[in-house]
Amino acid sequence: MSDRTERLIQIFIDSFLPLLKAGVAFTIPLTLISFAIGFALAFLTALARLSNWKVLNGIARFYVWVIRGTPLLLQLFIIFFGLPSIGIVIDAFPSAVIGFSISVGAYGSEIIRAAILSIGKGQWEAAYSVGMTRSQALRRVILPQAARVSVPPLGNSLISLLKDTSLAAVITMPEMLQKAQQITAVYYEPLLLYSEAGLIYLLFSTVLSNLQRRLEKRFERFSAR
Repeated sequence: MSDRTERLIQIFIDSFLPLLKAGVAFTIPLTLISFAIGFALAFLTALARLSNWKVLNGIARFYVWVIRGTPLLLQLFIIFFGLPSIGIVIDAFPSAVIGFSISVGAYGSEIIRAAILSIGKGQWEAAYSVGMTRSQALRRVILPQAARVSVPPLGNSLISLLKDTSLAAVITMPEMLQKAQQITAVYYEPLLLYSEAGLIYLLFSTVLSNLQRRLEKRFERFSAR
């Protein structure tokens, strides 16, 4: 084994734990918190898009249009670097949470809206026939069925969000990619260290993918009954 090979192996071993710690301490929490807030925002936005109240519907449409039509990186720059110019200073982690949450909210709202619309009108009519109000029909009949439809695309959104958190490195967020950049500046082995970071992202994504498949099977089992 050559000296360079031994050096690369040692760098890989020495850097693995710091990268993993950055992923566990920052990347995973940022992903889960942003997705939870974004999902709540997506659900409310989807309901607003389906509302007959034109003002509420218009606001929701405008929000989705703006967020889907501009780059996520630009949104993070506006929140972290732009808002201080008008006196609004937000730390890196909250800025990242806000940016990722509003992005998940916009894209997730279209997933949830499409899932609700995929449920046939007969389900609404059946709910009304037994005396349910619109809100009761939505809560007890439509949403449980829409949840099963929306799990796969929402799961994909969560995995995409996990990878998108790497963008937080540009606003000084000490997540995994920034940690890889810091270690690279010491050892000057970008291919090795960025590949190692990619391996850890892949590990996290695989875990989330497995959880998604289990959740899908659970919904399938319930629907079979």
